Amino acid sequence: MRLLIQRVLSARVRVGGAGVGETVGEIDAGMLVLVGVEKGDGPAQVEAATRKLDGLRIFEDAAGRMNLDSRAVDGALLLVSQFTLAGSLAKGRRPSFDKAAPPEMAEPLFDALVEGLRAAGHPVATGRFGAHMRVESINDGPVTFLLDV
Repeated sequence: MRLLIQRVLSARVRVGGAGVGETVGEIDAGMLVLVGVEKGDGPAQVEAATRKLDGLRIFEDAAGRMNLDSRAVDGALLLVSQFTLAGSLAKGRRPSFDKAAPPEMAEPLFDALVEGLRAAGHPVATGRFGAHMRVESINDGPVTFLLDV
């Protein structure tokens, strides 16, 4: 499982239609997390990702150090499924998605991650699994981390 984590001032996801489309997930300050589920991922990866996101301290304290987690700053999480994170650009000019889990395996794991974070007390918004989405964000910092679980 690959997670691209961005500290944001705000973020939202829109789907469908020409032009604006429908907003399906939106947060103010917090973390935008793009989630790529890979073949071989299972409950252990979901648990590890949930634990990491639950206590991840990427928000600045009064001294300007990254010592605060999202709860300390009343932040929310916006999770967006993104199978291209499991892609590889190692060979040729076209990406390979051999490592990406098929949707019937990836969707339940993505949903389990969302539910795990909600059970831990986090406000969580999401995109729409499998949809063509437009993700808008205002990055804070910018602060971006890539986590392989």
